[in-house]
Amino acid sequence: MSVNQASHEAAPELGKTLASRHVTMITIGGIIGAGLFVGSSASISTVGPAVIVSYGLAGLVVLLVMRMLSEMAVAYPKIGAFTEYAREGLGNWAGFANGWLYWYFWAITAAIEAIAGAKLIHDNWLPGLEPWQISCGLLAALTGVNLMSTRSYGEFEFWFASIKVAAIIGFIVVGLGFVLSHSPVAQAANLTSHRGFSPFGPTAAISGVVSVIFALCGAEIATIAAAESPEPAKAIARLTGSVITRILLFYVASITLIVMIVPWDQIHSGSSPFAAALNAMHLGVVAKAMNLVVLTAVLSCLNSAIYVTSRVLFTLAAKGDAPRALVRLDSRKVPSRAILFSSISGGLAITLQIVSPDRAFAFLVNASGAVMLSIYAITALAQIRLRRRLEKVAPERLTVKMWLFPWLSYAAIAAIVGVMGAMLLLPDRRPEVLSGLACVAVVLALFAAFRMGRGQPAPKAREAEAG
Repeated sequence: MSVNQASHEAAPELGKTLASRHVTMITIGGIIGAGLFVGSSASISTVGPAVIVSYGLAGLVVLLVMRMLSEMAVAYPKIGAFTEYAREGLGNWAGFANGWLYWYFWAITAAIEAIAGAKLIHDNWLPGLEPWQISCGLLAALTGVNLMSTRSYGEFEFWFASIKVAAIIGFIVVGLGFVLSHSPVAQAANLTSHRGFSPFGPTAAISGVVSVIFALCGAEIATIAAAESPEPAKAIARLTGSVITRILLFYVASITLIVMIVPWDQIHSGSSPFAAALNAMHLGVVAKAMNLVVLTAVLSCLNSAIYVTSRVLFTLAAKGDAPRALVRLDSRKVPSRAILFSSISGGLAITLQIVSPDRAFAFLVNASGAVMLSIYAITALAQIRLRRRLEKVAPERLTVKMWLFPWLSYAAIAAIVGVMGAMLLLPDRRPEVLSGLACVAVVLALFAAFRMGRGQPAPKAREAEAG
């Protein structure tokens, strides 16, 4: 991670080729992934029906973070990647840390999704190919999509997300009809008849937030994609209010229907709870089609991971926190070098999964969850600082405001710290938070080594960046 002195020349501007429909579906696609279609089974099997509360609480935290991001995005519409709000509010150290940590999170996510997609394809359609070959093929294919143009990424993501949304809406409609038909299998009593609503105790729903919140990460991609749309401020402001609707509809509603249709203790970790519910409704053929939906979710997440890592890396390079060569754009205004660098990094992570799955790769994966929570916490601290600064020097720019400021901002930080504290108390989660904090410490140490000697002060709110 070499760091060069930023050039005095202005960084080139990314294109403005994403339409409003692209940004909307990119946001939805960022939220809906394999974590819902498959990963939710682990949460259901360890929490019980109280997982509904877990999803509600986790969704509330993400909603608060998104509202803070919206406030900053509207006030600073030209700032670029959302990780730069930390630089604007807290100083260069925060911009460096948030940028590289967020890049790390999505680079590892790219590898995880490529590996998951390869396993799915190998097990169901192409058993003759080695999983690593499929992983590399998927990574290469979607790298090609991102290199074509920003709009090609947006179009692919639009249709990926559309398939996922259609699948979930269809499931909710069919599931609700099944429940309302008073079928014996779908009695609402399933919520309480199997050792109660919270079979693992009253605190199970709180501990469940630890697992659930990682599945909800990704909504913030909207702030990055909106920067490549004609009216970023309007796009972000319009999306914030719909985040809670998506969370309630796509997560809480679908999970509620699942635990009403299928007893929670009949759902096994690692399997799709949606397929289990469809089988219980005697829709076995549709249940088999869920593999295609899950594959779509995986490819969507991989597509977004390549996009996000390249844009964050481009911004870091523009600020002098990454090699200046990565700030170059091609004739289509695509940061092709940043895309290739990020994809190669994802490929190296796939290689680690092959040669050291239980040590090196496991460390990278375990660290990613706590890294994301750290990013959210730093972002929340930046919002508090920026809000107070803007109230003094430019209150007219606060057209979108965080609710009940500063109390809900502090509540979001407290919730994030609480989740990380709960992770420390849970033996199976403790390595995740410790490895994540180790990554944060390494990034801060790198900043100290490369930048602290230059004595750069924290940037102040700038009218020029308000747009």
